[in-house]
Amino acid sequence: MSTVDTSKSLTPSAAAKLRRTAWYQTERFSRLWAMIALGVLLALVTGEQGNTRDIFFSIESTFTGPKLWVCLALTVGVWALREFAATPIKGAATKAKESTKSATSAGPLGSLRTRFQSDKRLKLGGIAVLLILVLVIPSGLERTWQTVLVDQIAIFALLAIGLNVVIGWAGLLDLGFFAFFAVGAYSTAYWTGRLPIEPPVVLNNFWVIPVAVVTCLICGLLLGAPTLRLRGDYLAIVTLGFHEIIYLVAKNADGLTGGPQGARLIPDFSIDFAGIEYKWSIKPLPYWYLLVFFIVLVIILFSRLEHSRVGRAWTAIREDEIAAAANGVNTVQFKLMAFAIGASTSGVAGVIFTSKYGYINPEVFPLLQSILILAYVIFGGMGSIPGVLIGTAILVWLPEALKDWVDPSDRYMYLGALLVIMMIYRPQGVWPSRRRQRELKMAEEGIGDADAMSEPAGGKF
Repeated sequence: MSTVDTSKSLTPSAAAKLRRTAWYQTERFSRLWAMIALGVLLALVTGEQGNTRDIFFSIESTFTGPKLWVCLALTVGVWALREFAATPIKGAATKAKESTKSATSAGPLGSLRTRFQSDKRLKLGGIAVLLILVLVIPSGLERTWQTVLVDQIAIFALLAIGLNVVIGWAGLLDLGFFAFFAVGAYSTAYWTGRLPIEPPVVLNNFWVIPVAVVTCLICGLLLGAPTLRLRGDYLAIVTLGFHEIIYLVAKNADGLTGGPQGARLIPDFSIDFAGIEYKWSIKPLPYWYLLVFFIVLVIILFSRLEHSRVGRAWTAIREDEIAAAANGVNTVQFKLMAFAIGASTSGVAGVIFTSKYGYINPEVFPLLQSILILAYVIFGGMGSIPGVLIGTAILVWLPEALKDWVDPSDRYMYLGALLVIMMIYRPQGVWPSRRRQRELKMAEEGIGDADAMSEPAGGKF
């Protein structure tokens, strides 16, 4: 019986590394250990609550009861299905050959994307059908799900598209992005005359939108200016501080923001032009159509921006800022533009959200929301607008779908478990950009870095 020498189909360094790697250190078994650890963690967080009389009661009940084995069976089952059942067992030489194929055509999503990219008519037809479904289907949903579509999915989709500019295109780690949403919301309260300080003129909500966008742009510049020399963890800490500054100002500046009481009786959107009069009410569908309009507008503008000179400059900065600067890219200018343009969508989202609810206070803008928006972008696929929309829809829908079966305090635990599994098996996201897929492929082959927010080759400034 003949055997296949896999080292012949690999580079010399990869073959040497393969010979030195023990069976339990292979990529497949590394994923198994990760899934076992995830199963233990799931059993712990869903087990019995501890008590003051026996501090080890929770751990003992978890490791002696059946729940641990149920969780392990689930996670190890996912591992087994992914490793053995999803694809037939093939020879080592076949696997080595397939590993060199382009990642952009892998899987059903990859083949679907390839068809859409190669056929322009198919692409336009698919977009038209999707837009019709987005406009028609919500009218047949229950009122609860219509509210979820407006208050969570559509609002967070706008925010995620903006954060995708900062993280996915420019490679700047921003953990305080939700603060811009607060800026847009309080701009609405101010320009509609619902804060303790009076505006120079009271504006209709539609006129507040461009004003709020400009305000968020300025705040993006204010955040970007002192952080131009920071990257990675340092930038993340600064953006966290920016979120806390906005939150504390909103909470403590009673004479400016209304303090903990916030702002009330913010008017709804209304139109009174050329004999046409219409006023938005508490019904979610009119706000859904309004949000769809702005989401489509933002997607069109940002898609054009991605393939422009600005988008290419962001890509250069993300991949290696020092090399980009050495080749004439004005990194200061383009990083400021990324912060400002990314923050602009928050202004639109803040105005629509505040107008719909008619009430805001500082507790509407917790730090957790910034972390969730980041999770939506990573889960869907950094740098990919369709991926960001899909990731937002899935991760917002999941806690709502679990609310009838799972305790509210445990819903985000399942969300976290899904993120862990996703990062193990598909770190590029549900619908990744082609560039991100190529980076991950190069990283697997040891010739590149897959982390868009990592330290560049030349080191930090």
